Amino acid sequence: MSGQEIGLVFSVFVACAVEAVEALTIVLAVGTTRSWRSALTGTAVAVVVLAVVTAAIGPGLTSLPIDTLRLLVGGLLLVFGLQWLRKAILRAAGLRSQHDEEEIFREETAAASAAGAPRDGLDAYSFTIAFKGVLLEGLEVVFIALTFGANQHRVGLAAVAAGAAVLVVAGVGFAIRAPLARVPENAMKFSVGVMLTSFGIFWGAEGAGASWPGGDVALLALVPSVLGVSLALVRLFRTPPVARSGAYTGVARA
Repeated sequence: MSGQEIGLVFSVFVACAVEAVEALTIVLAVGTTRSWRSALTGTAVAVVVLAVVTAAIGPGLTSLPIDTLRLLVGGLLLVFGLQWLRKAILRAAGLRSQHDEEEIFREETAAASAAGAPRDGLDAYSFTIAFKGVLLEGLEVVFIALTFGANQHRVGLAAVAAGAAVLVVAGVGFAIRAPLARVPENAMKFSVGVMLTSFGIFWGAEGAGASWPGGDVALLALVPSVLGVSLALVRLFRTPPVARSGAYTGVARA
């Protein structure tokens, strides 16, 4: 496999696993508290909608000229990647609370209990919450799989990586009937943010007409560079404001 294909599989699998963990927590909360049948029905309907969206958008993306496609995909990946990376840096620096699936599960469970007793037949609350949660998280899965896959004309490979991630998370989650709180979700989000940003820079520059030295080999320098800058920002933001102010004042006096 080429460097881009390895990056594709890793990025799609990890990103989709993170989204699947978040969707799983919502489905588990309403399923265990109210109605499994309604929650799973909502999940199934959301999956069908996502399949329709994928079938509608996928062919259109792959039919675009390669430079236009790379510029479009690069820009979209940068938007999503920088958003993920910003939150991950703030969490790692202690300026934003860590993503806690157990806490989210407790909140969703409390909200489901407060909605009243489930009615016989299809429980509208369970169906709606499960549908919305799976659809919203799933749209990011579709976006990541399509953008990575279409840019390299390897939509099938991206789909396999995404499907594998979802199946692994769903299988483990429903086997233990509990949110996957021990999954290093924050570290995974940091990694995905770095990868999405790096590939966004790489493909966006290629789409704009730039040529990277060494072609795909440039990613071996670009990814560590983005990671290095991100870790430097984490260290900077961890420094107490007074210390940063003092250091700046000292330089100014010098």
